[in-house]
Amino acid sequence: MRYYEVNFTIEPYLEDYADVFSALLAEIGFESFIPTDKGLTAYIQQNIFDARKMSQTIEDFPIQGIQINHETVEAEYEDWNAVWEEEGFHPIIIDDRIVIHDVKHSDVPNLPYDIVISPKLAFGTGCHQTTRMILRELLKLDLNSRKVIDAGTGTGILSIMCIKKGASEVFAYDIDEWSVENTKDNLLLNGIHNEVRVVLGDATVLDKTNNADLVIANINRNILLNDLHSFCSKLGKKGLLLISGFYTEDSPILIEAASKEGLILTKKDVDENWCMLLLEKQ
Repeated sequence: MRYYEVNFTIEPYLEDYADVFSALLAEIGFESFIPTDKGLTAYIQQNIFDARKMSQTIEDFPIQGIQINHETVEAEYEDWNAVWEEEGFHPIIIDDRIVIHDVKHSDVPNLPYDIVISPKLAFGTGCHQTTRMILRELLKLDLNSRKVIDAGTGTGILSIMCIKKGASEVFAYDIDEWSVENTKDNLLLNGIHNEVRVVLGDATVLDKTNNADLVIANINRNILLNDLHSFCSKLGKKGLLLISGFYTEDSPILIEAASKEGLILTKKDVDENWCMLLLEKQ
């Protein structure tokens, strides 16, 4: 996937101002943030970047007397891929039960769930708080013979975990072609050949699959709100929706929207202000 890099300067600068601004940028699709001495650098996928929304976010900044300037450039594409290809990532251990690693490292402990990932440019190595929270919850759920939908699959890590936990089948999709191909590669690395169907597209591709016992979506707040009805339409009674990818302060609006679709909250988890919700269809 290709990204824009946007360098923001905030005058006068305070770290609290940058934190507030990054939360607002996340609402319009920005994915990652790097603090700077005068503001922050933020990254967003080119296919969802909206300059008008960004300008409106700056204009609506809730603290008076703040001036925000920005410069947008195309993020280096080949260099990002080279870092992953050459360096990989060190094994990530979750609750002493899951180990996530690439093929480059030999210092891998023997744990019940071993997931091999070649991340390339896709999201989902287990490093991020949202991925970790969902993986921890999947450890607790009974997935034996269950059908799962993995929305915005990224590297396919959540699909892989579901199969290793006993799910009978997974329907995975992503809007990014690179992520779809990366997921297919990672399925093969984990010896998973036929249990996961991977499709390129957005939530409209859900028309191509049957109902599921569990829908997982690790996506930003706006996309979750937009696609919530589609997710719920694929869940039967007692079906579960497991979502993350948003901040704690965004949870009330998501819980309210889910309740209108007949879902009730059964669990909420927080990791460094990132939030995860588990909801059940009534």
